[in-house]
Amino acid sequence: MSKMKMLEREEGNEELPRDAKIVKSLLKSMGIREYEPRVIHQFLELWYRYVVDILTDAQVYSEHAGKPVIDCEDVKLAIQTKVNCSFSQPPPREVLLELARNRNKIPLPKSVGGPGIPLPPEQDTLIIPNYQLAIPKKQSSPTMEETEDEEGANTNPNIPEEPNSDQQQNLPQRVSFPLATKHPR
Repeated sequence: MSKMKMLEREEGNEELPRDAKIVKSLLKSMGIREYEPRVIHQFLELWYRYVVDILTDAQVYSEHAGKPVIDCEDVKLAIQTKVNCSFSQPPPREVLLELARNRNKIPLPKSVGGPGIPLPPEQDTLIIPNYQLAIPKKQSSPTMEETEDEEGANTNPNIPEEPNSDQQQNLPQRVSFPLATKHPR
């Protein structure tokens, strides 16, 4: 029996697939000796899902380019796209320091004194009303007599009509609601 077969039997590797053996050897090379057996299956699932996603994207890129088969450039583009979307690098330290300096130039608002937790002025909080609701008044349908009266009322076109109370009721009203109110359930 070869040395490789004996090592596999000692570690319980003879029934593992080749990919699982690779994951196990990667863990071992990183110095990880103790782990749950399900960790290997989790890595394999992640590995397979990643490969399927990359190949699916590469196929889409290949079809878009009008190629009959996927080539190396399609796979590279798919990997680069995945890396750009999945992983992002933080901005350089100098940029963060400059942003912090600019932000810290603005002083904090003075807090409102009184009992309880000190809060900033109301205009600087998120609990003030921040919208207005326009509610139009209901329109009543004119009857036949009212329309005849309105037609005969203004015979001189040079005299402007006075707005009646029905027209004034059609103007929208503005109503504000505070956001901090609690509604009973």
